[in-house]
Amino acid sequence: MWWQEAVVYQIYPRSFQDSNGDGIGDLNGIRQRLDYLQRLGVDVLWLSPVYQSPNDDNGYDISDYERIMADFGTMADFDALLAEAHARGLKIVMDLVVNHTSDEHRWFAESRSSRNNPYRDYYIWRDPVNGGLPNDWESSFSGSAWSYDEGTQQYYLHMFSKKQPDLNWRNPAMRQDIYTMMTWWLDKGIDGFRMDVINFISKPEDFSVPGAHGSQDQVHQYLEEMNQQVLSHYDIMTVGETPGVTPEGALRFAGFDTHELNMVFQFAHMGIDLDPEYGRWKPRAWHLSDLKAIMSRWQTALNGQAWNSLYWNNHDQPRVVSRFGNDTPEYRVRSAKMLGAVLHYQQGTPYIYQGEELGMTNAANFTSLADYRDIETLNAYQELVVDQEEITPADMLTAMHKNSRDNSRTPMQWDDSANAGFTSTGVTPWIGLNDRYPEINAAAALADPDSVFYFYQEMNRLRREYPIITYGDYTLLAPEDEAVWTYERRDHGQRLCLTANFTDQTVNRAEAAAPEGGRLLQSNYADDAGEALRPYEVKVYLQE
Repeated sequence: MWWQEAVVYQIYPRSFQDSNGDGIGDLNGIRQRLDYLQRLGVDVLWLSPVYQSPNDDNGYDISDYERIMADFGTMADFDALLAEAHARGLKIVMDLVVNHTSDEHRWFAESRSSRNNPYRDYYIWRDPVNGGLPNDWESSFSGSAWSYDEGTQQYYLHMFSKKQPDLNWRNPAMRQDIYTMMTWWLDKGIDGFRMDVINFISKPEDFSVPGAHGSQDQVHQYLEEMNQQVLSHYDIMTVGETPGVTPEGALRFAGFDTHELNMVFQFAHMGIDLDPEYGRWKPRAWHLSDLKAIMSRWQTALNGQAWNSLYWNNHDQPRVVSRFGNDTPEYRVRSAKMLGAVLHYQQGTPYIYQGEELGMTNAANFTSLADYRDIETLNAYQELVVDQEEITPADMLTAMHKNSRDNSRTPMQWDDSANAGFTSTGVTPWIGLNDRYPEINAAAALADPDSVFYFYQEMNRLRREYPIITYGDYTLLAPEDEAVWTYERRDHGQRLCLTANFTDQTVNRAEAAAPEGGRLLQSNYADDAGEALRPYEVKVYLQE
């Protein structure tokens, strides 16, 4: 299938390119940069939400699914982007957010107007229990997942912000309205959907069950229905964001013999440096053996039965070169290339998050709470530092430097001019720039043949040339090695072997030397030192 052989590039529109000087990225800005994306060699552009929204959670709170947020432009601008992308052979995938809407959506305005309104059952309302909350569920953005509505004397459920009420997927009329909206977009010509927290859409009937956030059998019924009524009628790509899913669970969502989704985003590898209780707000040390074990398990479990999505970065994660690599001036470029290769030479569809191909880093220059814009970060600070005093301000700021979602949301770094070429000189961007933009930017990368950009471009080219990179079986070698990740791929008599040093030391590994009859396909050093693996060195050999 075409989506198995594609490389996806995620665009966070608010931070990509501002075309009209208001400090906010927009659709026409994306159009201006299509040459760059084509040059990189990607196939699909996934846009984070561009729908009308009051922007409580940066567009993931949608008030009208069939209109464009004014910040981003107009529907005519979207149509022009879609047409121009298609003319260049680039596909567009939209973000589908149907676990919840904005509380400013027309459906919710109707729903909360009275208990008898026809839209009442489009959302999840419950009576107080003993004069208080219906149950103990907590929002992903801190506090209770229930908010009280004075007008109708009931609570509504919101797994995220109180301005993001959850939709009631048990209601057939609501589901049909969602399918109609999806069909509208697909008929417009878009090439698929990334589905936000799609495994959250089913809720148990009994809300007295503590902590149970979903009924998995129900979600599969909904997705099978969605596939039958909408998705199966188009040649598109679908990927579901499914927090907490296991490889076995992924086979139900995206197995080749099921009729739901093409692939899922899993998060097991995103949790290895997070605290079991406090999550990203109490970072912990991580071990390479754990990272290898998790990702290799997914490679093995899905092989031949389902398809992996491959990612290090997205709009919800810190920058990978700062997280699993080394973002110092000495090692940033080498470790960014190494991480890119480790990911892209696995089996699955790779996703590049904007700026990853430049080796963009976390925003270490954010020195106070005022620098941050992310609702999750701000709410966590209020709850854990101000209200509960469980984390000191200094420790919280350290955690934010390391893990806040805003690390990935700083403006794209196009050049070394004022505002990094993201917006006009003299304009204040919606969020501060990463202060390393004079050194790390697209113009500098394009002028340097040894840049991270050209390494990613070469990976994209090689993927098209060698089917083994897309389809080969995966085997992890030396799983307990805490310094080096080595794996091999096999397909139709070919063998590809990758060896990557995750440390700033030179280490010796026999498997790093060229195998008999093998040739070096890609490396982040200009020469080959055989068994010696230099700091953050990666080598990919191909035997034919």
